[in-house]
Amino acid sequence: MTRMEALEEYAHAQRKAQRDYREKMLRGQYPYLPVLDDTLQNENIENQLPIGTVEIPLELVVGTKTAGRTAAFASNFLPLLSPKTEFATKWVSLCMAHVEEGIRDPIRCFEYLGRFYVQEGNKRVSVLKYFGADSIPASVTRVMPQYSDNPQIRQYYEFVEFYPVCGLYNLTFTQEGSYARLQKALGKAPGEKWTDEERADILSLYNWTKKAYYARGGESMRPTVGDVLLLLIRLYKVDDLKHRTPAELAKAVDAVWQDVLAIQDPKPVKLSTEPAEPGPAQPKLIDRILPGIRPAAPTHLKVAFVNERTPETSTWTSQHEFGRCQLDQVFPGQVETVAYHGAVAGENADALVEQAIAEGADIVFTTSPKLVGASLRAALQHPEVRILNCSVDMPYTSIRTYYTRVYEAKFISGAIAGAMSRSDRIGYVADYPSFGTPANINAFALGARMVNPKVRIDLQWTSLPGEPMQEFLAKGINIISGRDTPAPGRPQREFGIFMIRPGGRLEDLASPFWHWGQFYENVVRSVLNGAWAKDADEAGAARAVNYWWGMNSGVMDVLFSRELPHDVRHLAGILRQGIIAGGIDPFACHIVAQDGTLMNEGHSGFSPEQILHMDWLCDAVDGQIPEYDSLTEASKPMYRMQGIHRDRLPVDKEAEL
Repeated sequence: MTRMEALEEYAHAQRKAQRDYREKMLRGQYPYLPVLDDTLQNENIENQLPIGTVEIPLELVVGTKTAGRTAAFASNFLPLLSPKTEFATKWVSLCMAHVEEGIRDPIRCFEYLGRFYVQEGNKRVSVLKYFGADSIPASVTRVMPQYSDNPQIRQYYEFVEFYPVCGLYNLTFTQEGSYARLQKALGKAPGEKWTDEERADILSLYNWTKKAYYARGGESMRPTVGDVLLLLIRLYKVDDLKHRTPAELAKAVDAVWQDVLAIQDPKPVKLSTEPAEPGPAQPKLIDRILPGIRPAAPTHLKVAFVNERTPETSTWTSQHEFGRCQLDQVFPGQVETVAYHGAVAGENADALVEQAIAEGADIVFTTSPKLVGASLRAALQHPEVRILNCSVDMPYTSIRTYYTRVYEAKFISGAIAGAMSRSDRIGYVADYPSFGTPANINAFALGARMVNPKVRIDLQWTSLPGEPMQEFLAKGINIISGRDTPAPGRPQREFGIFMIRPGGRLEDLASPFWHWGQFYENVVRSVLNGAWAKDADEAGAARAVNYWWGMNSGVMDVLFSRELPHDVRHLAGILRQGIIAGGIDPFACHIVAQDGTLMNEGHSGFSPEQILHMDWLCDAVDGQIPEYDSLTEASKPMYRMQGIHRDRLPVDKEAEL
C-alpha cells in the first residue's frame, strides 16, 4: 500500500467518524469514546488484577483509560482529527504496516465489566477496527468491582469465575447461571477446562451465529450473541451444530427466533389465569383479505400424554391418566387419546415424544418439568404440533406450560386446620422451594390465622434431611398439612390435612385436588373453538404462554372429609364459593413478612406474577426457605428446573435443559 492510498483510507475513516459524531449529537448522546477513569470515580472497586497478554475481541474494546485522546476519536473508535496532524501521520503509517505486515504488538488496556479501555495503542485499535479485524493481542489489567446484589455485578462475577475454564471474552449473557448451563450443555464437568479444539469450535459457532443474529437486527437487541448460541447448543448440541453450513445455522436461528424475542422482553412469560373465550365468530380482516393465513380449527384431534412414570408407581401420573380418560368421555369420536409412560430425560424422553408425533398426535402433553427439554426440541422440529409441558415460568414461546393456583386450595385448607386445631401450632410439610411454594405456605398460614390469630405454622421440608412427622410428634403437633398427594411407602392417610388422634390413628380432614380432566378439557376445547390462537394473540409473539388456572376454572379444588364437622365444612364452603366468584382474595389482607417488612396493607392483593415469584414467608410461619446447598441430592434436580432462585445457582450446580 502506498502512502497516498493510506491517506485515502484515513479520509474514508474520518468521514465515518464524522458521521457517527453527528448522529450521536443529534440523539443527544456523548459523541466521543467513554473514559474509564471518569466511570470509576463513582464506583466501588475491589482491586486490580493483571491477567497477562491475551487475544481480546475488538468489538469489546469500547473506550480509553484516560481522557488524553478523548477528542481524537468518535465513539466508533475512528479518527476525527485533520489529515494534516501528526496523529493522522501515525495512523497512516500503522495502516500501511497493517496491510503489509500485520499489527502484532500488543496494546495495553484495562478491562472493566467485560469491556476494554485502551491505555496504550489507541491508533492500533482504530486501524484494526476500520479494517474489520476480529481481535487484537493485549496486555490486560482487570478492574474488579466490589460484589453486590446488582444483577450486572453478579453476572460479571460469574464470568470471572468461568473465564479460566473457557478462555473466551466473547461469551456474554443477559441471564444469570448461563455460564453453568453452557458448561453442562457441552457435556463437561464443573470447572473442566476447554481444549483448544473445543474453544475453536465454540468460537466458530459464535461467529456464524453472530452473523445470522445481526442479519436479523440482533445488534440492537437486548439478548447477546451468547444468549442465542446457548439456546442453540441446549436444543441442538454442539456436535450437530458444528457440522451445519452457515445457511443451516441461519435457519436454526430462525427456528428459535420467538424464544430469542422472549429473552428480549423483561417479562417473557404471560400468565393466563383463566381459559380464553372462544375465538370470534366473524373472521378478522386479515383472514378475509388473505384466506388460509390462519389455519381453520380442527374437527378431530389426537392427544398424546408423555409421563415420566407409570400410573402404578406414581399418584401424580395416575391423576393425569384420569384426566386423559375424561377427554375420551367428553369428546367421543372427536378426540382420541394415547399415553406413553416411563419417559426419562436424557435417555428415551425425546424418542417417546417423537413417537407420539409420528403416530399422529396433534397435541402432546408432557406431564413433568423434567421433560421440558424434550418438549422444546420436538416443538422446533414440528411447529405444527401443539406441545404443552407441566411446569411454570418457562420462557419458551415454542411450547406452552401449565400448572394450577394451588395457593387458593391451601388458603381454605389453612382455615380448616386453624378451626380444627386444639392448640396454637399446626404442622406444614412442603416439598421443594419451587415457584409458587412460598405462596402456598403463606396462603395456608393466612387462612389458619383468619380463624385463630395466635396460630403458628411449623414448616418442615421433605427436600431436607430428616423426617417431618417425627419433628411434629416431638413437638406435640396433631394437626398437619402433609404431602399434597399420597406417596409410595407412606401411610395412606398421611397427605392433605389430617389429625393425629390419641394412639397414633390418622384422620383425614381435607386435601387439595387437581382436576386435570377439567384442565385438559379446557385446553382441547380451546383448540377446537379457536381460543388457542386467541391466547397467543393476547400474549404477543415475543412472550411465552403459561396457563396458571385456579378454582374458578374448575381445575383446582379442595376435597372435604366426611368426618369434617358441619360448621367447619360450612366455613370452608363459604371460602370456596368466594374464591370461585372472585369475592375473596387470600392475599388481600394485612401481611407482614418474617423480617418485619410490611408486604401488604390489605387494600388489595398481589398480581399473579408477584404471587408466583414470592420468595418470602409471612410472620405466622416458623421455618425458613432452604438454600440449594442444604437440599438432599435427590431434591436438587427439581430445584434446578423450578427453584425460586434457580438463576442464582453457582457454576458447578446447574443442570442442563
